[in-house]
Amino acid sequence: MNHPSNPTPPGAGKNSYDLIDPATLWAALNLPPGITFLDLGCGRGNYSLAAADLIGPSGLVYAVDLWEEGIAALKERAAREGRANLKPLAAGASQVPLESGRVDVGLMATVLHDLVEAGTAAGALAEVSRVIKAGGRLAIVEFHKIDGPPGPPRPIRLDPAEVEALVAPYGFVRQQTVNLGPYNYLITFMKKDRTP
Repeated sequence: MNHPSNPTPPGAGKNSYDLIDPATLWAALNLPPGITFLDLGCGRGNYSLAAADLIGPSGLVYAVDLWEEGIAALKERAAREGRANLKPLAAGASQVPLESGRVDVGLMATVLHDLVEAGTAAGALAEVSRVIKAGGRLAIVEFHKIDGPPGPPRPIRLDPAEVEALVAPYGFVRQQTVNLGPYNYLITFMKKDRTP
């Protein structure tokens, strides 16, 4: 729901996909065909489109963003290109319209720092934890903690230890950190099985 005082999210329309090494990202994630993938804060949908190609027609990509214009454009593109495995949804990070335990792999690409800055990271991470199944993975792409541009100002950036401190309370255990080039890194987590 857009508010008149803040019609678009802070990172709306910005694209980090052109800054990373996509081959390194997707090799590290190693997405199997047929999985359910969530791109939270998908923006223009570049990560979502690539994931949809990788997981194939038996898989499903949910591309979620508060930026309604971006979601509308992505829906139009998915329809035009016959991408039945790509479902763009206009929603906030703290109200993901999916049932619990639905997602195999969740991605937050250069959005966590914006959520922290906006004071909404806790709600978003609680939702991510809710929708990712036990044993599923959370992948986070962030900017190296260096001076930009590109990217946000250095004080807003999160290093891997800060990311881990943010997500660990939501049942995630750190797996690996991978350098995606001069500007960004990937950090992955596995969701613990919470059964007693």
